[in-house]
Amino acid sequence: MEPKKEISVGGQAVIEGVMMRGPDSLATALRRKDGSIELYKQPFASKAKKGTFLGLPLVRGFVSLIEMLVIGMKTITLSANRAELDVKAEEAAQGKQQKEKSKVAVQTENLISYVIAFGLAFVLFAWLPYRIADWIGLAKQNFYFNLFAGSIRIVFFVLYIWLISRMKDIHRLFQYHGAEHKNVNAYEKETGLDIAAIQTNTTIHPRCGTSFMFFVLLVSILIFSVTDTLVSLFILKGQVPMALRLGYHLLLIPLVSGVSYEILKFSGKNLKHPVVKLLTVPGMALQRITTQPPDDQMVETALVAMKAALDMDLDGHNVKVMPN
Repeated sequence: MEPKKEISVGGQAVIEGVMMRGPDSLATALRRKDGSIELYKQPFASKAKKGTFLGLPLVRGFVSLIEMLVIGMKTITLSANRAELDVKAEEAAQGKQQKEKSKVAVQTENLISYVIAFGLAFVLFAWLPYRIADWIGLAKQNFYFNLFAGSIRIVFFVLYIWLISRMKDIHRLFQYHGAEHKNVNAYEKETGLDIAAIQTNTTIHPRCGTSFMFFVLLVSILIFSVTDTLVSLFILKGQVPMALRLGYHLLLIPLVSGVSYEILKFSGKNLKHPVVKLLTVPGMALQRITTQPPDDQMVETALVAMKAALDMDLDGHNVKVMPN
């Protein structure tokens, strides 16, 4: 008897839906106000394939990160646009006047939102932790500087996630995140793909992007410390200025993400190893915030996305396949 071929599947939560990535395609399922599910499916082949430069260890992690960021932003935009249609329909039914925005106005608002988001991320997770470490006099001690700044970065990250989780819309997003994990766990553990069976699974999964982000934060402490020490000893022959330190740390992000990706990939295949169990504890603990128990409709939405990504039969689901 031939062994079962291992097929990886995973994705992300979007507004009122879930995007799943299978071996050869991306599928996004969105729950509309009328209870139906819209399905968007497209072929997808990662550039980080084995046998190419972009598929090499360390390189493939950064390539995959960029790919998923691009896909994630496009999918979030799609889901937001579809959700807005439901809001407009409700307002029209209530007799509220609607003022249509021009395409330029919408694009400008999106650009401003992205600038604010990236600016806030830079201040919270880059500039401010370094400034605080510099203020308390750790600039000459490379390891302790990065350990302290990294710890502050982790605290800010956890606090930020916890604060936004208190928002109603984000809480629903995290419920869809939980639905995604329950489906992936059900598929991988072969517990059955009916709604009741899927609901028995946990919302925690070791390959989650939340765990990846935690690995990035931890790995950055080590890589930044080693780099700062080398720069201080062999290039500057003295203390590293904060602006220079911050500059080349940003340039090291591809290496940090590449190493973090390899660790996450290794941990996913060796979950029973004691060291791996220890490494996955922080990220999986944070998933207690970023995943919330979903209702049955959310689970079904994620199930449709997963089945479509794996080319499974969609009979029994009220699905409308949308053009690309």
